Amino acid sequence: MDCSKVGKLILALRQEKGMTQKALADAMNISDRTISKWERGNGCPDVSLLRELSDILGVKIEKLLAGDLEPNETDGGNMKKVKFYVCPECGNILCCTGDSEIACCGRTLAPLTARPEDSEHAICVEEIEDDFYVTMQHEMSKQHYITFAAYVTYDRVLLVKLYPEQPAEIRFPKMHGGALYVCCSEHGLIRKMKSKK
Repeated sequence: MDCSKVGKLILALRQEKGMTQKALADAMNISDRTISKWERGNGCPDVSLLRELSDILGVKIEKLLAGDLEPNETDGGNMKKVKFYVCPECGNILCCTGDSEIACCGRTLAPLTARPEDSEHAICVEEIEDDFYVTMQHEMSKQHYITFAAYVTYDRVLLVKLYPEQPAEIRFPKMHGGALYVCCSEHGLIRKMKSKK
């Protein structure tokens, strides 16, 4: 562990939060001299203080110890590169458009990999008025069901959460040129491409 790099990161994060050394020290019940020592690279935080320090500064312990946040490349804003994540414990659904570290219920989540629709997961799309009416002949029991459907265009994601024992049907406003995704609780993410009109 490079105490100089760790100290520079603590300094940058503290200033980003608008905190003085004294404010950070008071929040941790330690001396402001200790904070000064860390920031000058003359020592590193004790292991027993890392959890509290990471919570206050809003950064993972691993990043603190590395002394580097390694920011992602700037997101170009194209929603078609969206990644979906589902927590296996609580069912929380998350999405992002760039590289990220997503965690839920104490576990790091991997993005779902979309596969094309198949006979078991055939997605029917009809145009009704100004909407796409999406239906699936899919089991909707508590053990096996469609958990969500999402319609993704270049500038937006419309996501609808589904629950067991309700019909597997959704209406999305008509937006041409997007992609439709559904997520099966047992078989993962399925993708249907929308044709451009």
